[in-house]
Amino acid sequence: MNRIINFAGTGLMTTAALMAIGNPKMAIPQAEKPNIIFFLVDDMGWQETSVPFWDKRTMLNDRYFTPNMEILASQGVKFTQAYACPLSSPTRISLMTGLNSARHHVTNWTLRKNISPDIPHKELDLPKWNINGMSPVKGVEGTLYAKALPMFLKENGYTTIHVGKAHWGAKGTPGEDPLNLGFDVNIAGHAAGGPGSYYGKYNFSAEWRHEDRIWDVPGLEKYHGKDIFLTEALTIEAKDQMDKAVALKKPFYLYMANYAIHAPWEKDERFYQKYKDRGLTDFEATYASMIEGMDKSLGDIMAKVKELGIEKNTVIIFMSDNGSPQQCPRNFPLRGCKISPYEGGIRDPMIVKWPGVTTAGTICNEPLIIEDFFPSLLEIAGIKKYAQIGGKIDGKSFVPMLKGEITGSQNRQFVWHFPHNYSFEPYSVIREGDWKLVYWYRESKLELYNIPQDISEANDLSKTNPSKTKDLAKKLGDYLRVNQSGRPSYKATGKPCFWPDESPNLK
Repeated sequence: MNRIINFAGTGLMTTAALMAIGNPKMAIPQAEKPNIIFFLVDDMGWQETSVPFWDKRTMLNDRYFTPNMEILASQGVKFTQAYACPLSSPTRISLMTGLNSARHHVTNWTLRKNISPDIPHKELDLPKWNINGMSPVKGVEGTLYAKALPMFLKENGYTTIHVGKAHWGAKGTPGEDPLNLGFDVNIAGHAAGGPGSYYGKYNFSAEWRHEDRIWDVPGLEKYHGKDIFLTEALTIEAKDQMDKAVALKKPFYLYMANYAIHAPWEKDERFYQKYKDRGLTDFEATYASMIEGMDKSLGDIMAKVKELGIEKNTVIIFMSDNGSPQQCPRNFPLRGCKISPYEGGIRDPMIVKWPGVTTAGTICNEPLIIEDFFPSLLEIAGIKKYAQIGGKIDGKSFVPMLKGEITGSQNRQFVWHFPHNYSFEPYSVIREGDWKLVYWYRESKLELYNIPQDISEANDLSKTNPSKTKDLAKKLGDYLRVNQSGRPSYKATGKPCFWPDESPNLK
């Protein structure tokens, strides 16, 4: 159980030192360090692809059409237990820093300076958190002061390119601009976590819906007024930046963070009608068209890699930042949705292709979590010495998994922390081995699940297995206390809610 199958690791293959003689599309000499393309999708659920990430196909696998994900999975390794945070900003900051959200304290989504999206709770006062996201500058109120992943890559010879959604810092703080976080180039990234519109004809702006223009996508004026979908515009820009990066004869890091398939859900006309013709509702067809448009973006990036002759020296990583929203079709067999503590909120599709290292068409069943990407990408880049501000890194490199090594990660502790009131009430979660504990602060309620035996989290075993419940509650409580994680308090008494291991419901 939870083992990598059919792997055979070999050394890294690099591109041949070929000169482009009379043909700019031929391979250009590349540095020994591999290019890294991180293709991050927004709000894509575990099953929202024609690639099955379970041991059997589901209805959604047959509904959606993602041929380029299929190709990537056939060429690399598919991860069936890849975890993110339950929503965007925490995930993206864990990726950038290597820190768990319980440590970096950016536990909800960010946008406006010093303004929380939390909904006031009738019974609870919510704790302080890093409401303004992360910052490369010390002393900015309400922020995590940390050194971002692209800074390390840039220092080690990489050209660093940001395309798409940023969502690392509140508007008016240093962290809102990717250029302040180590990127050489920023295309369309700013404080907001979603676009005003996906339509060039509406200037990618929320103005046409009479909504706040803080959501307007910046820097794409050349496409304003044109009949083009945002996903396509970003892909065109990314390919242009790849041309420029390869011409520099330096390795590059492309962070390709499509806004799709985040709301507002707007039909991608290139693919919409085929789904309507199959009998889907307008919303279902719209959503499916956005998924296929995202997949086309992936395919176009993969085709560009091949065209540039850098395929053998380019690592491609596919991941989503959290589960799909509650308005979308459920990702059965998983329970829950975006922001929830259940698998549907935190388990995501992940694929990695590293030529010469990953074995084509293989599967990894060992779990990993979003902060693991930080040390993994640094290791892929050949960066051995690095330190995060504050001296702590929670992530562990999954490069051994890419090489086919058994890491025993199924015995690790994985923690999620959401002390907020936004779609769901405050909770914390720990998973260790097969077991997962969910703790709800208001009622001091504990839920225990055996994930391999009960992937749908339908059978709460907290009462029938009190020893495991106590064990995980103690480990979760200790982790939260050590990291000074915030917890809510009761308005009636002013006293803080119990930590998990203090719950009066423990027997």
